[in-house]
Amino acid sequence: MNTSGENLKILVVDDSNTIRRSAEIFLKAGQHNVMLAEDGFDALAKVSDYHPDLIFCDILMPRLDGYQTCAIIKRNPKFASVPIVMLSSKDGVFDKARGRMVGAQEYLTKPFTKDQLLKAVAQFATTVQGE
Repeated sequence: MNTSGENLKILVVDDSNTIRRSAEIFLKAGQHNVMLAEDGFDALAKVSDYHPDLIFCDILMPRLDGYQTCAIIKRNPKFASVPIVMLSSKDGVFDKARGRMVGAQEYLTKPFTKDQLLKAVAQFATTVQGE
C-alpha cells in the first residue's frame, strides 16, 4: 500500500444496488479496490475472506441490519481495528450515537457525493497506513 492512501481495500455493504454501484464507481475513481456486499450476512463472509481496510455499511438492511453487522465485525479481534462508516438516509442524532455505540467511526448521510465518500476514505487512509 502506498503512502498517499490509495489502493485501500474497501467493502461497501448496502441492500440498494444503486448505492452499491455508485459507491463502487466513486471509490474506483479514487484508485481503491472495491468489494460489494448486499446485506449483513454477505458482508460478514466477505470481511473474513477479503480483510478490508475500510467498510461502508448501510444501517437499514433486511435480515441483519448495519448496527448488528458492525457489532459482530467489531467483536472479532482480527477485524476490531477496521474503520466502519455507517451509511443512512436519516441524519439523526440517535442514529449517529447508536452507530458509535456499536463501534462505527463515522456516519455518512445518503445520498452521498463522490467528494463526501472520498473525503471519508482519506480520513481513515492515514490510520490504515500506520498499522
